[in-house]
Amino acid sequence: MLRTMIAGLLAACCAVGAAGAQTYHPAFDPSALKGPRFGAPNAVMILGSPHLSGLPESFDPATLRPLLDRLEAWRPQAIAIESLSGPQCDFMRHYPARYRDTVEGYCWDPAPARAATGLDVPAATAEAERLLAAWPAEPTPSQRRRLAAVFLAGGDQASALVQWLRLSEAERRAGDGLDEVLAARLDELRGRRNETMLIAAPLAARLGLERVYPIDDHTAGATIADEKAYGEAITKAWDNPATARRRAMSARLEERIGTGEGVLAIYRAYNAPGEARLAFDSDFGAALNEPSPQEFGRGYLGYWETRNLRMAANIREMLGARPGVRALVIVGASHKGYIEAYLDQMHDVHLVDTDKVLR
Repeated sequence: MLRTMIAGLLAACCAVGAAGAQTYHPAFDPSALKGPRFGAPNAVMILGSPHLSGLPESFDPATLRPLLDRLEAWRPQAIAIESLSGPQCDFMRHYPARYRDTVEGYCWDPAPARAATGLDVPAATAEAERLLAAWPAEPTPSQRRRLAAVFLAGGDQASALVQWLRLSEAERRAGDGLDEVLAARLDELRGRRNETMLIAAPLAARLGLERVYPIDDHTAGATIADEKAYGEAITKAWDNPATARRRAMSARLEERIGTGEGVLAIYRAYNAPGEARLAFDSDFGAALNEPSPQEFGRGYLGYWETRNLRMAANIREMLGARPGVRALVIVGASHKGYIEAYLDQMHDVHLVDTDKVLR
């Protein structure tokens, strides 16, 4: 009887603690203390994107032109992308027990560029920063080819492509550290069906920018002991009405993908105010309440929130190096709501509504 009473008291205490944790909110709110008093704030627009690699084969990259035109008119001074940086991939290669699958899935092996330039990832990353610090107003084609080769050696393919696109067709050739293998790689990247190579890099080249900024992070990924049970639990959680609504919306939008106006409709829908909550109800909120004894959903949610926090931190670091910058961040649409919420806490980050740019 005594044991039962103690257990009941403990349960009641835990319930009170949980309720208290839900109702307490700190008095200090960084988002209410915006600045700066002197100088321009950082203006940041988060563009949620479908992953273009998942669109139907009928998708024509030329239909992205109206989107690119609107983004160019906004005149971003820096563009961040949902890609892993060369240094992070280099770090993860040292921990294959934890990150082997991530490296294989998300990291390009810069070995060909290391062979061509003699630079490993740390040396190439430092060299790229050195070159950009003294970059001339009108660089020669030779300088652009050299910088492209250095970016490749550092594992930053997207920035290498920016340099390649800023060259005339006649100057897109081997030389100055780019051998035939690397030149062929850059030509291949031009047609790669993803938002980094079809939107971010061409837009940076249009705007006269020299690079883009990889801000994704996968260091929260961990080995899952029972992948089969994990997959079954998460898949079951995703089977809900919100997921059905998202799929139906995507199907309707993809029917219009053959025109530029249809592509704009997709981006307007993916960036609409209610989309973040729909993604939560379909995916992350469903995982939060997933009932497996192993609490697989809680683990998945922890990974997701950690990843977005680290992405937001990478964006904040980029902004800190260039105060007052107008920055475009292109990420998968499910990231948008989280990253906006996290960045909105920052004192000199002022978010820009995509609706005003996309309409």
